[in-house]
Amino acid sequence: MAELPSYDLELKAAEERRRLHGTLAELRSRVNEELDFKKRVREHLGAACAVAVVVGLSLGYSVAGLYVRS
Repeated sequence: MAELPSYDLELKAAEERRRLHGTLAELRSRVNEELDFKKRVREHLGAACAVAVVVGLSLGYSVAGLYVRS
C-alpha cells in the first residue's frame, strides 16, 4: 500500500475539518429551530391557551378553596 505524502494528508484533514464544522453548524441550527419555544407556541396557539386556562382555573379554585373552607 502506497503512503500518501504528508501534504496530501494535511489537505484531506483540512477538508474533513471544514466538512465537520459545516455539519456541526447545520446541526446546531436544526436543534435551535426544534427547541424554539416561542415558535412552537405560535404554531399551537389554541392548545397553549387551553392549557393556560386549565392551569389558571385549577390554581384559582385550589387557592380559593383554602380561604372558603370552614
